[in-house]
Parts: sequence; C-alpha cells; structure tokens
Amino acid sequence: MSKILVTGGSGFVGSHVVAQLLAAGHQVQTTVRNLQRENDVRAMVKEAGVDPTGLSFFAADLASDAGWMAAVAGCEYVQHVASPIPLHAPKHEDELIGPARDGVLRVLRASRDAGVKRVVLTSSCAAIFYGHQPREAPFDETNWSILDGEDMSAYVKSKVIAERAAWDFMAKEGGKLELTAINPAGILGPVLSPDFSSSIQIVKRLMDGMPGCPRIYFGIVDVRDVADLHVRAMTHPAAKGERFISVAGNSFSMLDVAKVLKARMGSAAQRVPTRQIPDWLVRLSAMFDPALRQLVPNIGKKRNASFAKATRLLGWHPRPSEDAIVATAESLMKFGLVKQ
Repeated sequence: MSKILVTGGSGFVGSHVVAQLLAAGHQVQTTVRNLQRENDVRAMVKEAGVDPTGLSFFAADLASDAGWMAAVAGCEYVQHVASPIPLHAPKHEDELIGPARDGVLRVLRASRDAGVKRVVLTSSCAAIFYGHQPREAPFDETNWSILDGEDMSAYVKSKVIAERAAWDFMAKEGGKLELTAINPAGILGPVLSPDFSSSIQIVKRLMDGMPGCPRIYFGIVDVRDVADLHVRAMTHPAAKGERFISVAGNSFSMLDVAKVLKARMGSAAQRVPTRQIPDWLVRLSAMFDPALRQLVPNIGKKRNASFAKATRLLGWHPRPSEDAIVATAESLMKFGLVKQ
C-alpha cells in the first residue's frame, strides 16, 4: 500500500477521498490550514464508516510555501483536492484566481521535488463547458471553457486558470511527475459534518422552502463517486496525463431536483417548492440577493457532459443523480441542517 497526501482533508470531497484511501489500506496524511481541525476531520472519516486511527496531519495553506515540502515528503501519490470555493462571490475575482492558481503550482512543485509519482488534481466541469454557444452535443474532456465568455464568474475563471496553469507547469517543468485531472459537475451526496460545501446549498435551500425554482440547469455527481474516480485515477496507467469528467448523466433543472425530493423524501420535503420562478423575477430578485446574482448569467442554459471516457479507461460507473440528491437531503437532516 502507498503513502498518499490528500490536500484539504477537511473539505467535502477531501474527506471522502481520505476515507476511501484509508478503507483501501493506504497510509494517508492530509493537509489542513489549521491543525485544530484534526478532530473534525477524524470525526468526518468516522462518519463515513472508516477508522481514522492511521491518519496523520500537516498544516499547509495554498497561499503560502510553508509546510508543503514536509507534507509531501515520502509520498508516492498526491491527491490535490483543496481549492478555494466561496459561498458568495468575492469582491474581486483575483481573491479566488490567485490562490487557486498559485496553490496548484505550489503543490505540483513540491510534489516534483519530493519525487512523487503522480498528482491527481480536482478541477471542475467549470473548466470545460462555460463561455460556449448553446449546443446539443455533450461536452467532453477535449473542451475548455472560454475565459472571455459572458457567463464567466470568478469561480469559473479560477478553475480554468488553475487547471491550465497545472498542465503548463507539467509541460515545462514537470520532470518525471505525472498529472491527472478530475473535472466534476455539481457535487452532491452525503455530507460528513455540519461544515458542508457550497454545492450542497442547492438542496438545503429547496428543503428549507425557497419561494420557487429558478430555471437553472446543472450536472450532478455523488461525492462518493467523485472520490472513487480520484482513487482509480491515482494508480491506473491509462490515467496518466488525462482529464476525466465526473458526472452521472444529463443536467437537472432545479425543478427536477425539487421533484425528486418531493417523490422520495415524503413529509420531510413538505417545504420544497414545486413551481418555477419566471426568469424576469429571478433577475429582479438578484438585485438584492448575491446568491441569485451568480445564477443570472446561466438562466435557461443546459450544459450536458459525457463521462464515457472515465468508464472506458477506468471502469468508473456513477450512481444515479436521483440517489445523490436523496443522500444529500438525508445527511442534511441527520445533522439538523434543514428546517423541520
């Protein structure tokens, strides 16, 4: 079994990656910005049904060189999952872009210098299908988001620029280091603590009883399947130098998600809205709601992506989007994070 570093072990995806690697018998260590999070991460791994005893911790921040060489020392593989994901749009896009890009380069540089065999980078579908003209054909791993497109938020730009920077580094300075990128769509699934990812807000807001559903579409994938794809990509020879889209199928509208909750969650979904909000009202409301403001450029835009490559090369098969939606709601209820 290998010694593996997972960056950002306190995060939604990172905690699931840590749990799956430990369950497979690997020697796992993880970075957190503050070592006071150690007990939190151990509790999350335990919530996933895995013994966290062998997990070790290092303090390292994407915004600083300090700690990274110590964290990667002796590791055969690195899962670089950590990335800034805001609950609200930053005042200036550089607040996101700089740390995302510089953090990737710090981890790659330290990994190369430490003799790591392969880094698996958590990128995003945001780096694949934004800024394009409407299309019926699904996007695949050959596609890249267009940086000067009209629907480019600071978060989307940060994912594009960070992944581009990673591949550029590999081409010019990577040496013997290998890189694989995982590009997930909207990540749902079971949260392991009350401190959850911004992607979970979609289900939380529906369960809490928002007024209605904006005409927004997004791909869905379960966090457990995202972690599984990370683990597969880490050692599989065919994953070297490749990108892999992680999505469970065609995009869902917010109303589709609401209907799944209504059908599968019974009385727990009594607050979930079943009406679609007119586009003009979403635009008007966005003037007063920062969360809605980020959605406006994407009203009515369907973007589908194919996960055929991950299935063909790595044997990856995600669970249905409906199951990811229900698992999200059930875990939010378990931690008391939705209105009763």
